[in-house]
Amino acid sequence: MYFIRSVKELDFTPRGEVFPSPSDWRDQVIYFLLIDRFDNNQDGIPPYDPETAPKGRDPNEGRVFQGGNLKGVMRRLDYIKGLGCNAIWLSPVFKNRQELPDTYHGYGIQDFLQVDRRFGTNEDLRALVKRAHEMGIYVILDIVLNHTGDNWAYPGDYPYYYWKDAPGPFDFGFWREIDPAPGLQQDDAVWPVELQHPDCYKRRGQIRHWDDRDEAINGDFFSLKELDIRKRVVLDTLIKIYKYWISYADIDGFRLDTVKHMEDSSTAIFCNAVREYAKRIGKANFFIYGEVVGDDLTIQRYIGRNSRIPGTNERFPSLDACLDFPLYFILEDVIKGFIGPRALRDRYERFKNLYADHGEASRYFVTFVDNHDQMSRPYRRFMHKNPFWRQAVLAIGYLLTSQGIPCIYYGTEQGFDGGGDSDYYVRECMFGGKWGAFDTTGVHFFNPSHPIYKGISKVSEVRAKEPTLRYGRQYFREISQDGVEFSYPEDSKSTLAYSRILDTDEIIVAMNLTESRRCDYVTVDKGLSPPGSRLEDLLGQGGPFEVMESKGRACVKVPLDGHGMVILKKM
Repeated sequence: MYFIRSVKELDFTPRGEVFPSPSDWRDQVIYFLLIDRFDNNQDGIPPYDPETAPKGRDPNEGRVFQGGNLKGVMRRLDYIKGLGCNAIWLSPVFKNRQELPDTYHGYGIQDFLQVDRRFGTNEDLRALVKRAHEMGIYVILDIVLNHTGDNWAYPGDYPYYYWKDAPGPFDFGFWREIDPAPGLQQDDAVWPVELQHPDCYKRRGQIRHWDDRDEAINGDFFSLKELDIRKRVVLDTLIKIYKYWISYADIDGFRLDTVKHMEDSSTAIFCNAVREYAKRIGKANFFIYGEVVGDDLTIQRYIGRNSRIPGTNERFPSLDACLDFPLYFILEDVIKGFIGPRALRDRYERFKNLYADHGEASRYFVTFVDNHDQMSRPYRRFMHKNPFWRQAVLAIGYLLTSQGIPCIYYGTEQGFDGGGDSDYYVRECMFGGKWGAFDTTGVHFFNPSHPIYKGISKVSEVRAKEPTLRYGRQYFREISQDGVEFSYPEDSKSTLAYSRILDTDEIIVAMNLTESRRCDYVTVDKGLSPPGSRLEDLLGQGGPFEVMESKGRACVKVPLDGHGMVILKKM
């Protein structure tokens, strides 16, 4: 493989016909996977059987590479598409330090212009994207701007910690080298060469106080070394690197890591430069979304030309969307009945103040219930110590039928229940290996007959057919047990109901948040679903349901099994 040393060698001409962007990313359902933990492209691995699967993982295995690779991802595209997903978010693919076994996640980059050989080759990445495009699947890369791997050391190779009153950067120590040949070789230091000057790095030591904005932006992310993206040469190099990967592999979007740890102006320059390049080559809607852990007001700093921050002129609209952490912080507890549905209603009410068109807010959020980073709570998946598998279908069903671009974290569809004192407990291997789910080894979990997989795929199929579920405004609905007295549910054990409305279409979603059967009345829009009209359940579980009138309200009686769900539309 040709070793690219400098961005001066890069060719930004697309390698073939460019795969066009989707007209609206709300038409996509994203599947997020960690390459090392997904599939190792090996045949003969038996399927998981809870009665016979070997038990007893070594916890140390969770910290190191397990063998997943790009060819493994490519051979599982049918499995991903069968779930209803038509976009894939890949964890970082670029080369990490080869002597470190604990960088399986890919976020400690040593060479920004080469795929990590443990995942495959540059050509493997291009082949995966090409095959995905042939199947109508878009590919999003997880990328890093603000730091590199642990490619150099401070003097003495001691850990240096952030010092707020330091008169300047700490001294540079030395580049890490593992090749004994003289000079910096392919596995040494950092590449491209433009990032090999000590002044490319802030050199302020590791972050200790994560809530201190100055420290969070200027400090090192643990041992990962903070780049100074304020400097033109650094930012220009990163822009060229990621433009190159779009041209080389025909990538459709980027997920931007640790956005809060970067200067807003530099982030905006990067995003705008990448978008302009993508538009020039034929990707008119290249998608850039970011990880911004915070509340809705924090997210407004980064997203949407449609956004507004009440009482201020502060706007830094660099991203197309953000991961929806405000929803993540409450949705699990609502679905599991730990808090009442009011938390969801209050969250969406805020959209009316934060957006000029609150219905269009849906384009600015990538929604999720499980992910690989859970820095704000204990490390656990949605199904951790949870005996009710139907709740997982409700949670993903909510993402698929509410505002936002839904994202499913690999393994959720198989009921993965990892949890522990470190993030690797929520990063189990789908192919088993030595770090399989449910404390197993040596068995795979690609089971399209799993009830959670089947439940998700059924809701995904409805979403794909109904524009209202992708673009519509969202309104929570009052419920009643007797059909006379209606109110928004406050009890955590209740029916959660909401409508999506687009033009003259209304679709009503109702979920039973209890394990017992319920039969509540749900209000509907009287003008769009008038009394006497009949509704069908798009999931095919019963009906038809007749809209009736009670005290001037239009409503429908909805029987629901425990943790059941219906999606109703006028016939």
